[in-house]
Amino acid sequence: MDSFLPYFRKISIIEGCSLLTLLFLAMPAKYYWGYPAMMPVVGWGHGVLFLVFLVSSLVISHRMSWSIGFWLLVFFSSLLPFGTFVLDLKLRKMSV
Repeated sequence: MDSFLPYFRKISIIEGCSLLTLLFLAMPAKYYWGYPAMMPVVGWGHGVLFLVFLVSSLVISHRMSWSIGFWLLVFFSSLLPFGTFVLDLKLRKMSV
């Protein structure tokens, strides 16, 4: 187990929460209720967290010798709502 794995798991959960905030709070506030003020803050925050997740996933994939296929699974999990939470279950099994 790599010592960076617990940090990556936290990063992935935070990134997943930011995606859910973007999809289920900021976007409905803008497009359904006409309140666009939340979108730039949440959008930028999610963008920064996504980039941190992406770089962290590359670092840990190198340190733990993940296959390209597994790294792609990790990457695509960050694009799906609730995907990073499912990923966390998989990473938890790897950390035991």
